[in-house]
Amino acid sequence: MIQVLKTDSSNTHFIALVAQLDKELAIRDGEDHSFYAQFNSINTIKHVIVLYDDELPVACGAIKHFDENSIEVKRMFVPINFRQKGFAILVLNEIEKWAKELGYKSLILETGLKQPEAISLYKKYGFSIIPNYGQYSGIENSVCFKKEI
Repeated sequence: MIQVLKTDSSNTHFIALVAQLDKELAIRDGEDHSFYAQFNSINTIKHVIVLYDDELPVACGAIKHFDENSIEVKRMFVPINFRQKGFAILVLNEIEKWAKELGYKSLILETGLKQPEAISLYKKYGFSIIPNYGQYSGIENSVCFKKEI
């Protein structure tokens, strides 16, 4: 049975999932990992989704205020043994609903060129590629997306 938990970044299951994500990204990003890691602190994230399947944490994602109209999707992750089961789409659905409830008009996010599965997921979910924003401006390995909600 699938369960959705709205929580914050102090959730121990979220912390454990993010630790797995960071290990995977360290391998994929190689020497670029330390650059990206500085923007991925989870110390003060107020809006976190943890998805459970039969009480087992199988996916996570978070949203963080970006500007008056946009909220940034952060720390999306599904462990490899739970991929291709629709969990990432379920997390994105919950993130989008929550963002609307909070009054935001769009979702934005950054992912890396070395994460083709993520790029494919975001395109499938209706995100469009936009110019790299903020700290990702001019970063060749970054791909930024936006979705109006």
